[in-house]
Amino acid sequence: MGNKQTPKEIRNKMIKNITAILGVLVAVASLSLADSAPEASAQDTKKMVQNNFVETAQNGIKLSGYVDAGYAYNFTGTGNQSVVDSRFGSDTAQRGDFQLYAVKIALEKAMTSENKAQAGFRADVMIGEDANYFIDRSYPNNNLNGGTGSVSGNGGPTNDDSNSNSLFLEQAYVSIRAPVGNGWDFKVGKFASILGYEVMERPANMNTTFGLLFQQMPLYYTGVLSSYRFDDYVDAKLGVVNGSNSDNNTTLNPNVGDGCAVLAALNITAPGGNANWSNNFQYSTGVDNNTATGPFDSVTPQNTGGTTVNANGTTGQVTQSGNLIVYNSWGNWAPKFADDKLLLAFQGVIGNSTGSFNVQTGTAFGNGPYGMNSTWYGAGAYAKYQFNDWFSLASRGEYLGSNNSGKFGSQGGNSTQGNGTYHNTGANWWEYTITAGFNVIDNLLLRAEYRLDWGSNINANSESYVSPGGGAGGGPCHYAGAEVVYSF
Repeated sequence: MGNKQTPKEIRNKMIKNITAILGVLVAVASLSLADSAPEASAQDTKKMVQNNFVETAQNGIKLSGYVDAGYAYNFTGTGNQSVVDSRFGSDTAQRGDFQLYAVKIALEKAMTSENKAQAGFRADVMIGEDANYFIDRSYPNNNLNGGTGSVSGNGGPTNDDSNSNSLFLEQAYVSIRAPVGNGWDFKVGKFASILGYEVMERPANMNTTFGLLFQQMPLYYTGVLSSYRFDDYVDAKLGVVNGSNSDNNTTLNPNVGDGCAVLAALNITAPGGNANWSNNFQYSTGVDNNTATGPFDSVTPQNTGGTTVNANGTTGQVTQSGNLIVYNSWGNWAPKFADDKLLLAFQGVIGNSTGSFNVQTGTAFGNGPYGMNSTWYGAGAYAKYQFNDWFSLASRGEYLGSNNSGKFGSQGGNSTQGNGTYHNTGANWWEYTITAGFNVIDNLLLRAEYRLDWGSNINANSESYVSPGGGAGGGPCHYAGAEVVYSF
């Protein structure tokens, strides 16, 4: 007789055989279901992405951006104290308000410094309350063109409709270099404005709030911009675009055809690179969107292509034509005696819009054609001192004025609209801002700010100032805020 197995040995052998059979079945099933498996291994997923999709780590492509949040408090009161809408967007909240200013993401493949044929791209996306403001400023639901939104020509959302979920495409362009001379560069697509010392990114400016002059500059263009560096000291730009803050043509009158705007800039850099002077120019063949007598900061009726217009409660048909010229000059200087701790800057702007509009029916602006010539001008001075690696102070003082109210709202002239003097009263704005910055941790910026705004020839109908108690409001208007920014 052979060796007799005990019950325990028989049980262990059966378990071993069953385990082996199950292992074979699992292996067969794995092979037959490989294509339909719900999950792939990390290695397989990596291979699949590399073989079928664009590599996220492609050489030369960089991802950058920031997260910017803060708190703003407007010290509003009675009488002539008011909230200044020239701060715009999330800065206009009465009393206190927490804000997600922006989440900024930029993806870029920059061109190298080599003078050879090459190309790259850049795309910037902004999410947050600043994005909501930039969208609203570009496409305001002005009541004059039949809009039903809460924006009524004030150039930005109110505190009631600020939306941190808004998405704004700031830039998206292809960059090209032609190996001509020192290298001739082109941007084709949507790109940020060449005008203005301040930019749309709050953390890149000296102060948290946007200045008075920033509000009068275009935000972006869609078109072609070329640039050429003659030497280490002089470079220039020349471009043709649709117009300010528009993905469409610049004109508000379809009867005059497809409008456009011409851009030009001349920049001079001092030997040593510690100072530069930028001169920027824009000419628009039609009444421009937001920088002349269009929907932004104005109650002048604009063209609606023959549809009805609600102008101060009156229905009519409007056609409009005109042009715009803007010149902006700014410069900065970092004196060498201050060991790069001190930065001084200045800015000036002058703009003029000529236009005509024809109200065919209605009484709010009278019947018949009317002409307009509006000029606005402003200047600003800026300074920043870096006391040490973690603390700095920055200040800004600005003035903005106009020869009439065609640019900034409807002050004065209400009783004489029919004889062409509707916009007969000019306006003046001033502001002073001081900002303390703290770089306590790498990539982390903390800022605290105080701002004072005031003006003259401003009333409750201005739409440039909002008086919480009603009636006239020229300031002074006090603001305090704090900001935290993490950049990457």
